[in-house]
Amino acid sequence: MTLSSVNDEVTQWFFDDYMSTWIGVVSGVIARGTDFILDYWSVPLHYTAGSTAQWLLEATQVVAVSAQTQGRLREQGFATTTIPDYSVMVYNQAGAAIEAIMSRCRADGSEIERQVVHFELAREPVGWRVIGIQSISSAADALTVAWPG
Repeated sequence: MTLSSVNDEVTQWFFDDYMSTWIGVVSGVIARGTDFILDYWSVPLHYTAGSTAQWLLEATQVVAVSAQTQGRLREQGFATTTIPDYSVMVYNQAGAAIEAIMSRCRADGSEIERQVVHFELAREPVGWRVIGIQSISSAADALTVAWPG
């Protein structure tokens, strides 16, 4: 397995599987409970948002953090996420990272919020999983602007 094939695999998993499922569940198009996130996020999970940093050591904690975001977005009419910029970094056959600007929008295209997120990924026996998330609110359209240097 080459690093190029790992890049293709992790990119497909992240965008075609994880992101499409996340968007579908949060928008109500896919009928799954909030615990669907455990198919994509590992336990434990390191999670930072703004100035908050925490280890989520139990599945209930991981689900609760995701459910809070899902609920907040649903209340504001979430329909989809657009990604104006992203990058994929493959470290080796079992580790990668994806950074993305996530514009979370309503059905009319108006933006609810924009987050710049770094996802640390690991290949586990069950497949790729997010093992760490770093995020911050931003108005940036490009990663180089959102996280300069």
